[in-house]
Amino acid sequence: MEMSNYDSQMEFPHDFRCPISMEIMKDPVIISTGVTYERKNIEKWFFSYKKKTCPATMQRLENLDVTPNNTLKRLILAWENGLSPSSSCSPSSSPLSSFKHDEMVSILKTLNSTPFKVSSLKKLKEIVENGDEMKLDFMLLGGLEVVVQLIIQILADSADFMVFRACEEALGVLQHLPILQESNGKVVDILSKPEFMKAMVIVLQRGSKEARVYAMLTLRKLAKLDFNWNVVLNDQGVGMFKSMLELASDEISTKVSSSTLQVLIKILDSSKESRSKAIEAGAMCTLIELLPDSNRSKCEKILLIIKLLCECTNGKMAFIEHGLGIGAVSSKLFNVSEIASKICIQIFLLICCFHDPSNKVLEDMLIYGVVKKLVILMHMSGPSSTKNKMVDMFKTHCKSWSRYPCFPSELKEYLGLRQV
Repeated sequence: MEMSNYDSQMEFPHDFRCPISMEIMKDPVIISTGVTYERKNIEKWFFSYKKKTCPATMQRLENLDVTPNNTLKRLILAWENGLSPSSSCSPSSSPLSSFKHDEMVSILKTLNSTPFKVSSLKKLKEIVENGDEMKLDFMLLGGLEVVVQLIIQILADSADFMVFRACEEALGVLQHLPILQESNGKVVDILSKPEFMKAMVIVLQRGSKEARVYAMLTLRKLAKLDFNWNVVLNDQGVGMFKSMLELASDEISTKVSSSTLQVLIKILDSSKESRSKAIEAGAMCTLIELLPDSNRSKCEKILLIIKLLCECTNGKMAFIEHGLGIGAVSSKLFNVSEIASKICIQIFLLICCFHDPSNKVLEDMLIYGVVKKLVILMHMSGPSSTKNKMVDMFKTHCKSWSRYPCFPSELKEYLGLRQV
């Protein structure tokens, strides 16, 4: 019996063993480097031996938090059930059947050399769709590296139709993996490579509708990382933004539209250069036209992007030249949410602080009720830096506005501008 147990232990995958004790893990936990350990062993390393490094990589740790690796725990239990002679579960009924495992191994080994990559990837996607155990088995077998390498090949030969199709199908496999859901440093390193990001942008520009959606959802996950977007902006910035704006306008899939806007916020917040390229791609026009029919969440995101663009001189010009920008933003002031109203005010302050806003701009702010709404806000709100900026704005443009009959007569006295 002891020999039988030893043989079963030897058949366990190396990743089921704790890197410290080399024993099968019962309570696996992940640390910040992405390595999984048996809880009692890593806690002893941290708190008994007073170590602040990862035992496997010797990387210094910023924090000592541990997260239960429930997926790996389920996989170990499933494997144990398949190997145990006393188990009522046969190997064929196990979530991680030997047949599916062997099939996955075979596909991954031949994927780079086979001329039938698309059909192989479709089969691979069917396998990983079978549950968490199969997804983790795919990761343990190095499947992520193989699939990502296929996607990157598009950079070398994007004109080859079959290479492009294989890349699109590989993206479909990625959508079924729990990437970036756990603190896995290895996964982060693989997916944040510049080559992978450039491949995503090519698919975003030239792929099928489904592949473009896959690319966008992948970028949404990667947007959580501290990634240098200049890697893709320098070469493909304008084209990338045009493709993203098309997806942001998608009225069928709110998830895709929302994800696209979230990624746009992340990119535009990273640099002023990115905002210039987005403006060149026609972002301001698209966003202003999307604003009137947007729901609360989408509206807040669009307004935030408009505000980021208006922080650039060419962004202010694009907003002013559109003609409907002031009316569209004014309609959302006080009518969506407190967050949206604050952003609307910031947009108008940016426009009015422009070197020389035209009479048309000041006139539109009166016609669309912006001035009236801001006066009400000044009466209602207490002292704040925003209120001070609004007072300065009125002092600067009161002379132009006071010529119109709809200008509030009591505003002069409120501002102490009786001579104006």
